Amino acid sequence: MTNTAAASPRLVIVDRVIPRSLVSDVVLVVAGAGITAALAQVVIPMWPVPITGQTLAALLVGASLGWLRGAGAIALYAVVGLLGAPVAAPSADGGHLTGLAWLAAPSFGYVIGMVLAAALIGWLAQLRWDRRVWQAVIAFLAGSIVIYAVGLPWLAAVTQGTPEQVLAWGLTPFLIGDLVKAVIAGALLPAAWWAVRRIKGA
Repeated sequence: MTNTAAASPRLVIVDRVIPRSLVSDVVLVVAGAGITAALAQVVIPMWPVPITGQTLAALLVGASLGWLRGAGAIALYAVVGLLGAPVAAPSADGGHLTGLAWLAAPSFGYVIGMVLAAALIGWLAQLRWDRRVWQAVIAFLAGSIVIYAVGLPWLAAVTQGTPEQVLAWGLTPFLIGDLVKAVIAGALLPAAWWAVRRIKGA
């Protein structure tokens, strides 16, 4: 078995399109953070946790870039917001939390969870879980579970809500949307791989 064959399971879809280099890695991480920030602006205002497009962005970024670049992109998104850039999902009044105010927000735990979820899905993508619909759906559902595993305890700590309140605020309203996102991603990623193979002839 050649080195190329041995390494192939660790390829993600972007590696078939853009040659791997330090410069391309940096550009992709910045682009992933930008995509996440852009989709964070797609929001249905709710308190204390809004419905946004940033979780879908984080999961797709992780699957597209792999675990290290994917997690790095979401971490960069978070750091930029903590440093003062208006990248968070807008509040009901149209403003953006930044800096320590964002860190103290009930929803910031979900952002931390997104970093870990991007890493998990990126790792699974490197194991080729993004190339079959059912595996991609499972990977995205697993990523959503990771986001909740961090987001819900953070929400509970900040709001001091009861377990029933925390679940009603931070879990129940999102379940159907997360299932839809997982199915969409489960269809998009294998379709993207099919298209790349057709274009590349391999």
